[in-house]
This record gives sequence, structure tokens and C-alpha cells, in this order.
Amino acid sequence: MSQRRTLVVSILLVLLAWNLLPWARAGGSHVRRSVIVDVVEKARPAVVNIHSERLPSGSVGGDALGGSPSQNKNNGMGTGIIIDPRGYIVTNHHVIEDVAAIRIRMHDGSTFPARVLTRDRDADLALLKVESPRPLPTLPIATSSDLMVGETVIAIGNAYGYEHTVSAGVVSALGRDVTLNKEVSYKSLIQTDASINPGNSGGPLLNVEGEVIGVNVAIRAGAQNIGFALPIDQVVEAVAEMLARRRQTELAPGLVCRNRIALRRSPPRYLEVAKVEPGSGQGLQEGDVIIQVNDVAVTSTIDLERALLDTKAGERLPVRVRRASAEQQLELTVAKTSRTPSVAELAWRQLGMRLAATSIDPVTRNSTNVRGGMLVADVNPDSPAAKAGLQRGDILVGLHQWETLNLDNVSFVLTHADLKSFFPLKFFVLRNGQMHKGWLQDGQ
Repeated sequence: MSQRRTLVVSILLVLLAWNLLPWARAGGSHVRRSVIVDVVEKARPAVVNIHSERLPSGSVGGDALGGSPSQNKNNGMGTGIIIDPRGYIVTNHHVIEDVAAIRIRMHDGSTFPARVLTRDRDADLALLKVESPRPLPTLPIATSSDLMVGETVIAIGNAYGYEHTVSAGVVSALGRDVTLNKEVSYKSLIQTDASINPGNSGGPLLNVEGEVIGVNVAIRAGAQNIGFALPIDQVVEAVAEMLARRRQTELAPGLVCRNRIALRRSPPRYLEVAKVEPGSGQGLQEGDVIIQVNDVAVTSTIDLERALLDTKAGERLPVRVRRASAEQQLELTVAKTSRTPSVAELAWRQLGMRLAATSIDPVTRNSTNVRGGMLVADVNPDSPAAKAGLQRGDILVGLHQWETLNLDNVSFVLTHADLKSFFPLKFFVLRNGQMHKGWLQDGQ
């Protein structure tokens, strides 16, 4: 009797398994659907593929320097992360360095031209902007302070041009200092064995909650599965600063906010009022946690800057804060930025070039008629300087009819009462020992 019962049970189990097999193959989500699948489905729409055209090294960018535009352009690739529905995208600086044109491609196949708003070469980050007819999806931002060696991470990127490629692995190490060459080095990176390839740069490294914990930045050439990402805590600070450069208003006189992290909180990242000058009249107090500004939920300085991007001087914004254990509704008045920009900021803002001091010997050695000049340390791709063909490494020796031996000389030109009448603004640069002349259009 016992043997017969066992046989009957065995037959029933076989029949049950046979009936369930097609169902499992056809889509048994509880069998095939993993955490990684869920993360990828949520994250991919907020990850963009970046395609660029880069001018060959040493080429002249147009007639301004006495040459013709180069017809030979190199195609580049990278990845970006949408951080605001209005089309603000973060990527690596090296992805967009020296590019002539940028297009981004969304997961749904739509494409948009993009322009570089600002960048931070030291942090290897850049901020792009696209004009989309619809709000774009974004990714939640976590913290990198609680990462564990061995925890699962997912990378999404434009690997070798294969768009929205997904790879998964673990956190291999934390706090890695990496030197790629004499000019490029990074501090305190996340190391991962998730496959990172050329084209992944600027893309997200995600945790199993689908939150960004890093920005993929580099690989170890010749190695297997040794990739690196910028920790998101570093990225937040740098991106917030880049966003702040884009607005023309102050948060409030005497009001300073700081990113804070408390791992026992959910979410762990929050924004705290760190300082309030007496008499600021904003109603905020030191220690307040800002929850929302206008219609933007706030967990970091990036969110705060997003809320302030399109504000006008004198505008009053509703602000929700947590004080002690209770929430309060306040108002915040924004003011026009009162800080006087430095000469370096004026040159970047008006002309699109960042200037630095340089040794006088190479300048005077190449031309006996020149007493010195300023090094063009950087050029904004979407600027009068870029359109005029100026390049990083040029030596600016003159603007209009005056020498540019130092920043005071540059300031004299850029703050001149008749500056508007100077445009198109004639400039002189030394490049590879040769003197070139060109004209800058008014960037204001």
C-alpha cells in the first residue's frame, strides 16, 4: 500500500512539473525576472547615448585663424545621465572635450542635438542640455558612503557604440587612486568588475535599488574586468556647482545649505540649512532640513539648484522644511546675484575661454614683436571662442588694439565702456610658433 501511494504521488509530481514547464518557459516572471532586470527596465529611459564629432588634434576650426574648416572629423561616443526633466544631462568631461557637435540618443530611439553648458575638468564632469518637447525621465541618486565591497552593481552605457549595453558585477574595491597617464589621475574611485568599455564613460553605476552610486569613468588597459567609477557623493558636489553657474539669482542673502548623509534615514541623503545670517528674513533656521522647493523634491544641492534654475530676482518660492519632528511651510525670496564676477569668469562667460598665466620665454622666443601673453587653458565648445577657432594651448597675445600680458589687460578690454563697439573683437594668438589673427563675435 505504501509503495502504491508513493508511486501515485510521484506520478502526480511529474504531471504537475510537466504542466508548469511551458508556463515557466513562456514567462514565469518569478523564475526569470531578477533584481537586475527590474533595475534595467527602470533605469534605461534616463540613460542617453552620446555621439560626437571631434576635430582632429591641431586642426584649425575655421576662417578666423586664416585657415579653412577641417573636413576630417573623428566620431566619438559616450554615455550621459539625465538629472532634470528639462533636459539637463551629466557626463564625463573627456567625453565632450574638443568636440565639434554632439547628439544624444534616447532609449526610445529619439535623438536631440546637445550643447555643453559648463564643465569641470578637474572633476572630469560636464553638463549638457537638450531641448525636448516632453519632460524626460530621471534617475534617483543614492550615496556612495555606505557601499560594501562585494555588493552587486549594474552599469549601463554606450559600450563600443552598442547602445544601452548592460553589464553587472560587484564592487571590487573602494577608495582607489588611479593614474592613467602624466596628465590624468583620479582620487578615491569605486572599482568594479562590471564590464566597463570605451563608450561607457559618463554612464551610471547603479545599486540593486536602481539608484546611481557612481559615474563610470575609466578602465585599466590590458586588464580583465577592472573598471572605475566616480563616487556619486563627489559627483553631487561638482554638479551642483556647475548648475549654480547657470543661474543669475542667489538662494538668499546669508543662507548656506549643505549635503548631509545619515545612513539610518530613508532616504539617507538630505539637505540641511547650515548657516543663516541674522536679519536674512527668510524664516529658515540652522538645522532645518529642506524637503521641497517649489515643485521639486529636495534631497541634495543638485535638487536645490534645479529648483532655482529658472527663477527670477524677487520671486518668492514655497519651501517645505522639517524642523525638529514637524514639517513647516515657508517662503524663500531669491535675489539677483550681487557678487562681481572675476576677470577669469568674465572671459569664460563672454568669450568662452579660460585664461591662465604662462612663461614669457616661449612667447618672446617665437616672436620678437610680442612681449608676452595668456595661455588659453580651456575653450567652451558652444562659445564665440570655439566658433572663432581658438584652441586649448593657444597663447592670447592681443585683444582689439591692446596687448594681453596679464588678466588686468584682459579686464581692461572686457570692462571697457565701449566694448560693444569693439565687436567683432579682433584677437591675436600664437600657435605652434605662428601668429594668427581672428575675430570674436559678441557672446552676450
